[in-house]
Amino acid sequence: MASSAQPPAAARGGGPDGGALAGGGETFGDRSLSQGLSVLVGLGLCVTMLGLGCAVELGQLGQQLRRPVGLLLALLGQFVAMPLLAFLLALIFALDEVAAVAVLLCGCCPGGNLSNLMSVLVDGDMNLSIIMTASSTLLALFLMPLCLWIYSRHWINTAVVQLLPLGAVSLTLGSTLLPIGLGVLIRYRHPRAADLLVKISLWSLLVTLVVLFILTGTMLGPDLLAQIPASVYAIAVLMPLAGYALGYGLATVFKMPPHCRRTVSLETGCQNVQLCTAILKLTFSPELIGSMYMFPLLYALFQSAEAGLFVLAYKMYGRDSYKQDTLGEEEDTDISYKKLKEEEAADTSYGTVTTEEHNSIQMEPTQTAL
Repeated sequence: MASSAQPPAAARGGGPDGGALAGGGETFGDRSLSQGLSVLVGLGLCVTMLGLGCAVELGQLGQQLRRPVGLLLALLGQFVAMPLLAFLLALIFALDEVAAVAVLLCGCCPGGNLSNLMSVLVDGDMNLSIIMTASSTLLALFLMPLCLWIYSRHWINTAVVQLLPLGAVSLTLGSTLLPIGLGVLIRYRHPRAADLLVKISLWSLLVTLVVLFILTGTMLGPDLLAQIPASVYAIAVLMPLAGYALGYGLATVFKMPPHCRRTVSLETGCQNVQLCTAILKLTFSPELIGSMYMFPLLYALFQSAEAGLFVLAYKMYGRDSYKQDTLGEEEDTDISYKKLKEEEAADTSYGTVTTEEHNSIQMEPTQTAL
């Protein structure tokens, strides 16, 4: 059993998978820019969670409590399917403990705001998307440490797993409740301001990820991407793609309509990479962060690219069928409305007296008098 006092072999530069990433670990920890990067990660996470809270309406929460389909789908997708998928991929590609923990952390994270934006672009169910993202974030407070503890058992004899800071993970997750609650309050008191904050949070998500990717690559060296093992790249590509497929299959099992299937698919495959990055940066030692930090950024890159292809395919091939379905619903509604108006007109004319009839009735007494 590896001693907890010694850093794992991967952190010292050894190991076939993930070890090559750790070469810049010391540099990453020693750079003064690292502290500023931590602040950026924390602020980006707060803005994201604030935007998520601003997208939640109390009325929607009440409806979901009465019929918690979104809550159940978030539970099955984010804390059953995705952690198991991350665990299996780590085993299949024989990752070492450092890379495996990074993959598990990403797989156990709740849904991210990217799915809300993509759901709009594929004409999905926005209420379902927001509820799944919010509920998975709240469930992560308890289920994410549990999933990490369960699936890290395979690497239990390694120092990095023995030092896995589950308490710090829970603390980081708990700190997200404050901006979420503040966002819900802003939505309740100031809806227009909440709409603006939602847009700001989506843009901050994009800007933060780009800045993190550039700064991390700069701090760890320009040849960092070339040093990343092919297995890590393969998992970063396959994991979101498999998540989209699992989500669509899960929604199909629940016999949901097509627009809800697209929503659940995106919600399952899109992880909150900002939360994963924050946990890696704020809870692990600098000796380990060099080898683990890039995976959520790579995951964000490929999950965005694959979601973009999803949207492009829908715009090219699926939107016509959606318009036909919507048009059919509108025609049915229009026909029903016309039929209802005709029936109302018939009911109104039955048994009524016209002006001519009324005049004739008034004329008859006059003729009789003459």
